Amino acid sequence: SEEKLEQSKADLAQAQTDRAAAEEAMKEATGIREKEAAAFAAVKAEADTNTVAIAKAIAALEKGMAGSFLQTETAQVIRNLANDDKIDMAESDRQDLVAFLSQGTQYAPQSGQITGILKEMGDTMAAQLAEDTKSEEASIASYEALTTAKTKEVAALTATVEVKTTQIGELGVAIVQMKEDLSDT
Repeated sequence: SEEKLEQSKADLAQAQTDRAAAEEAMKEATGIREKEAAAFAAVKAEADTNTVAIAKAIAALEKGMAGSFLQTETAQVIRNLANDDKIDMAESDRQDLVAFLSQGTQYAPQSGQITGILKEMGDTMAAQLAEDTKSEEASIASYEALTTAKTKEVAALTATVEVKTTQIGELGVAIVQMKEDLSDT
């Protein structure tokens, strides 16, 4: 019985260690998920802002309002995009767009070409956002699967801890009674 008691104590210690590790893994995964969610929210907010700016720019150019458009905050957002090396676009398109945005009200003859460049930029950004959204959804699914599995593991280990604790108590009492019975004889 003393061997059983020692084994139960070892099993209890292992279950407690495993449970703590599973809880720590969930805590760590939650921290990572929160950082990923915040990063995605920032990317999405920027993409939404840029997409709206591009749509406004295209609408203004198609209405023949290039001159007044160039004075707007939206034009400044487009300028920033045109000068951002992270935006995937042909260098010639980048130069045409920067030239258009820099010319002020005098530049208008190639607004059709500029509209095409802006539409292409918008399509590229939309595709990138769709890819980022898909990646975010996969991260969420992965996190949820992990936490579900770890929650089940913690529950099972908690049950093991309870069973082993009860078993240790019962074995301890049984051993004491056996020793008393032996000393009585």
